[in-house]
Amino acid sequence: MPQENLHFDLCIIGASIAGNYLGHLLSKYNLKIAIIEEHKSVGKPLQCAGIISQKLDNLIDLPEFLVLNRVNTAKLISPSGEELEFSGEENPYIVDRIALDTYFYEKIRNSSKITYFLGEKFLSMKIKKHSKKKPIVIQTTKRKISAELIVGCDGPLSTVAEYFGVKNDLLYATQIRIQGNFNEDTAYMYFSPKWKELFGWIVPEGEKHYRIGLASANNIADNFRIFLKNIGVSKKERIDQQGGLIPYGMMNEIAFDRCLLLGDAAGQVKATTGGGIVMLLTASRFAAMCIKECFSKKIFSKKFIKRNYERPCRATIGIQLKLHYLISKTLERFTERDFKLAFRIIKREEINELVSIHGDMDFPKKIVFKLIRDTQVIMFILKFLRRNLVYSLKILLDLIRN
Repeated sequence: MPQENLHFDLCIIGASIAGNYLGHLLSKYNLKIAIIEEHKSVGKPLQCAGIISQKLDNLIDLPEFLVLNRVNTAKLISPSGEELEFSGEENPYIVDRIALDTYFYEKIRNSSKITYFLGEKFLSMKIKKHSKKKPIVIQTTKRKISAELIVGCDGPLSTVAEYFGVKNDLLYATQIRIQGNFNEDTAYMYFSPKWKELFGWIVPEGEKHYRIGLASANNIADNFRIFLKNIGVSKKERIDQQGGLIPYGMMNEIAFDRCLLLGDAAGQVKATTGGGIVMLLTASRFAAMCIKECFSKKIFSKKFIKRNYERPCRATIGIQLKLHYLISKTLERFTERDFKLAFRIIKREEINELVSIHGDMDFPKKIVFKLIRDTQVIMFILKFLRRNLVYSLKILLDLIRN
């Protein structure tokens, strides 16, 4: 049974990159912060392909030791085996995800203002509405903690989000690491109706090591076996294997009385790729500013947090996440013929050049609006909408409601 009842200003649930980076941003303020993590080691288990756009440079001071490799080419492979290749100004990083998670942990773990509780699972919370001091009571497997404010950074199956009635749609993901002979400067994406929600991937770590994975809503083991067979890789070649869950959809409601959601818990993940580092780092900055204002003005209401955190998020990454969702849901409906025709259109020199110059892994708004000026692209979209009218209307309603 829990023995202690500790008091903090802020409690962050989850010591992944989201929780640790937020803790880092808040460490300069005079706040007493608790960070609770169910695993005994920060950053484990690895659950990410670790390919991040070069925007990472604009968000954090990226140490060289975190970067394993960089890629300059993206190769998309259709269900029929047709290939589409892009080489542009974007040269994404392949990062050591465990080291990235621990990087900010190491920066703040000895801070007198921050206390980590590792190997300790968050179980529940209760908000005492009529209590004026530390009204949130948090129950872990080892103790009770009271706080003014709580931040849920506890992943796709967020218990904090569940408390407020928020639930993520999920994809199952699996990944192995192997030694192999694929191109070291190319990231590969394999599309198939069997794993229509995302794709299979090959990501080069460098020095002939590769991360090979797949995500889908159903039959992940069978689909992964088929994928490995298709690319000529045996599971016996694996150095190690990881699995995990990916939130799928758009950003959730993320502001509540005395609570914020951040990262996977908030659905701040791109539906097209399953990645979310740039999105959560951007959202973390809004979260840190909001939390500072909450304590400065002693206001912790949903209305205040929504105005200072959720609305800035929706106006920036929220719009982009909606576009990722729209693109992903469109690809879900693609037939083999759609892929062939889309690839043929994009292979045209003027379109390929447009994508290479303006393509953006994180913020697709600019390239989408440039593409829909092209006559062939417009005709393709109109024919797709006509064949999938009811489905398209449903997606449109989802976008409006969110």
